[in-house]
Amino acid sequence: MTTPNNGDTVTIDYVLKRGDGEEVGNTAQTGPQDLQLGSGQIFPQIEEALTGLEVGQSATVAIDSDNAFGPRREELVIDIPRSNLPPEPAPQPGMALQAQSPDGQPMTLIILEVGDESVKVDGNHPLAGEDVTFELTLRDIKQAA
Repeated sequence: MTTPNNGDTVTIDYVLKRGDGEEVGNTAQTGPQDLQLGSGQIFPQIEEALTGLEVGQSATVAIDSDNAFGPRREELVIDIPRSNLPPEPAPQPGMALQAQSPDGQPMTLIILEVGDESVKVDGNHPLAGEDVTFELTLRDIKQAA
């Protein structure tokens, strides 16, 4: 049977769970995902697991927080003056804002609290500081040309 190699495009289904077992994402909602192995689109641990699978096989990959979405960094929880935000839509807790990091990279900020003068936002990935588990199923392999 055939297993994927570096450069191949694979189609996978996955279920993503927090370390406590809570499901936080899956392809049942979004549909199968296509990934090119070796392109840096996914965690290296997942690429390694996929290269050992044949179509139809499954694997479970546990990734500790440092190697997944990184540690939670309290310095990424900041207050922003409301005057720096557009007036509409009105900021609400849980709303996502797009911003630029000091090094020019795009980042998403999640509003935690809304005050009269400022808004408290969190620039951490929602799974920062969390160990995660991916339950993977290899659906298809498109070999690199």
